[in-house]
Amino acid sequence: MSDDFKPDASIVVLTGAGVSVESGLPTFRGADGLWEGHRLEEVATPEAFARQPQLVQRFYNERRRNLLAANVAPNAAHRALAELERRWQGEFLLVTQNIDDLHQRAGSRRLVPMHGELLKVRCTACGALHEWRNDVAAESACRSCGRADRLRPHVVWFGEMPLELERIEAALESADVFVSIGTSGHVYPAAGFVAAARQAAGAWTIELNVEPSAVATHFHERRLGPASETVPRLVAELLAFR
Repeated sequence: MSDDFKPDASIVVLTGAGVSVESGLPTFRGADGLWEGHRLEEVATPEAFARQPQLVQRFYNERRRNLLAANVAPNAAHRALAELERRWQGEFLLVTQNIDDLHQRAGSRRLVPMHGELLKVRCTACGALHEWRNDVAAESACRSCGRADRLRPHVVWFGEMPLELERIEAALESADVFVSIGTSGHVYPAAGFVAAARQAAGAWTIELNVEPSAVATHFHERRLGPASETVPRLVAELLAFR
């Protein structure tokens, strides 16, 4: 940890799939480039949804059911980040690339799910956003406009703009500490956050991961290991400065 660290420092945390894998959720991106047997262009683009909406809905219905399974719950990393938010005296923002709700279940509130939320759907007819915990079928109707067959997962697909980028960029520009947890460093713009935090604010940067990411050289510190172990240790160090 930097000797210049202050107890009211501004902290931005970025999390990826590595923070949720210990909760029983598989990562989307496999070594073979498939998402659970599907190519990205089959299930994760607007074009795929226009071409094969039933396939795309089935894929996300399965993921939604997996997320709501009784054995899936926040792990020690999620809980530690929620504790850090509660007890931190300075500015704090948690940005997640994950579409699960495990940070929310753990108690995180100053949170930006930049790639959307699996337990929400958006109406392509009226734009309304709804909480949704069941399967989405062709006959599923929007609760606002009543139109059927117009609901899509509230998920940012390839070729679409991540959510709340202005809020994220503003936080990065004033960050004293930037922490990346369980991210591959391959997906932009999130992979560029560490460089942005260093260049704009001179932030101290820390990577927590099971292996170095594609942007590992941009970090001042790299700590390897499972998130359920590395995150609580780092949070304890940060809170010791209070």
